[in-house]
Amino acid sequence: MTIFNLGSINIDHFYRLPHLPLPGETLAALSYRRGLGGKGANQSVAAARAGADLRHIGAVGTDGRWMVARLGELGVDCTHVAEVAEASGHAIINIDEAGENAIVLYPGANRAIPAAALQKALGQAGPGDWLILQNETTLQAEAARFAREQGLFVAYSAAPFDAGAVRAVLPHVTHLLVNEVEAAQLCAALETGLPDLPVPYLVMTLGARGAVWQDRAAGTRIEVPALPVAPVDTTAGGDTFAG
Repeated sequence: MTIFNLGSINIDHFYRLPHLPLPGETLAALSYRRGLGGKGANQSVAAARAGADLRHIGAVGTDGRWMVARLGELGVDCTHVAEVAEASGHAIINIDEAGENAIVLYPGANRAIPAAALQKALGQAGPGDWLILQNETTLQAEAARFAREQGLFVAYSAAPFDAGAVRAVLPHVTHLLVNEVEAAQLCAALETGLPDLPVPYLVMTLGARGAVWQDRAAGTRIEVPALPVAPVDTTAGGDTFAG
């Protein structure tokens, strides 16, 4: 089984703050660091570390070559990561003393993934393989549709939430992953309840309360509690769970 991830690759700029900024407020950061991020990259690393054969489909600018090298070091196959003229995507991540965060995202190269790279990658996939997606790249609907035609499972994280993007992808999704806020937004957009969302399988994360698995055909719902931990930084928690 191979997992193909059409996913974002971002330069993450982390600023630790005494508290998250209020409107009009200027704060001095307590510390700064740069790292590899993006929902797609986070998921790819988590899956690769769990032992998956993970092939990432994406794009970076010339400023992102170090990220491709780092992904490779972490066990991710980056054969299908293109280098484009656009600057790499990046995120500004503010983290408070309680570990909560607020994030500003610039999509950059993630919105310039060549269709040819996607087609070449998924041309190597077959029944029983997986495609995982998020809302930080282009070509999600095209990729999901082609993957289902090829007999792949399609796992879709509907984040950052965009009603139009979700509507386009959802008909081709086998496994939908959302948090509580995204689930509420999706139900409102589709004017339906959680049990009636039109996907075979739903996974909803509940933060410190764990997660829920919903099998629509069987009509079953399984709730799994979270392991108690002292939070340090919640950034990429959901991405890691998905991977």
